[in-house]
Amino acid sequence: MPLYTCTTAQGTLTTETKAALATEITRIHAAINHVPPAYVNIVFPELPPDNVFVGGTPATPLLLNGWARRGHPHESTSRLALELAAAVARIARVDPESVLVVIQDSPARSAVEGGRLLPEPGHESEWTGTLGR
Repeated sequence: MPLYTCTTAQGTLTTETKAALATEITRIHAAINHVPPAYVNIVFPELPPDNVFVGGTPATPLLLNGWARRGHPHESTSRLALELAAAVARIARVDPESVLVVIQDSPARSAVEGGRLLPEPGHESEWTGTLGR
């Protein structure tokens, strides 16, 4: 259900670091938003270094953009962003100043997974999707 896109310049993260980030992002999201870990999707697009800028200057930020269903408490979403930012900096061994985490949301009815509209937060047990897993 949730989708995280962790965008970096090419060569910033090793395969092992990506795996560790995926594990920790999944753990944090599942714990805070009370969903099974199998629901969490994470991708790692890499851009050529000359395509990444901050403030108009070439840079190597780590950009984590997350999407979740609307309806989670605001405090939980803030906690999610803060915990993810700290974990990303720690695991990727980057300066926390170079990490940007953005959590976006939209209604569950705006997304389909496994051929079914997603359930509202808190109603996952009513959803019979297998997610192909």
